[in-house]
Amino acid sequence: MKKPLVGILMGSESDLPIMEKAAEVLKEMGIPYEVEISSAHRLPEKTAHYAKNARKRGIEVLIAGAGMAAHLAGALASHTTLPVIGVPIKSGALDGADALYSTVQMPPGVPVATVGIDGAKNAAYLACEILSIKYPEIAKKLADLRSMTKKSLVQKSKAIKKKKP
Repeated sequence: MKKPLVGILMGSESDLPIMEKAAEVLKEMGIPYEVEISSAHRLPEKTAHYAKNARKRGIEVLIAGAGMAAHLAGALASHTTLPVIGVPIKSGALDGADALYSTVQMPPGVPVATVGIDGAKNAAYLACEILSIKYPEIAKKLADLRSMTKKSLVQKSKAIKKKKP
């Protein structure tokens, strides 16, 4: 896999520290991705063009992070039938609650899968799960990751019990 399968978009450069977490997960999983800044409000034509052409370029899942009004994921979803995962970003007076509501409240027929506030890692893992339907190697990596996580937690639990007075 060389061509990007996942598009990571954000409304502004200030969202990058959160959205980089999605990129890190995809990189660890060996999934090619691309990153773009594309504001639903300040760059609406770019946003629409990106969404309309993503499938033709080989993109299979979109992850969109935005704060406050957070219309990026919905704007993308309105121009494509690719899966769109929204990441509401903590910002503004409402600390991300406004972004969460804006991202999760989509009209019927234009869905956006939404993760928790600042949940870019989970957005990437959800993208991996979606891709695993088509790519068995991704499914195996996900299963291995879950197995390693389980083993790690069991070991940590045993270590804590040993330290108990």
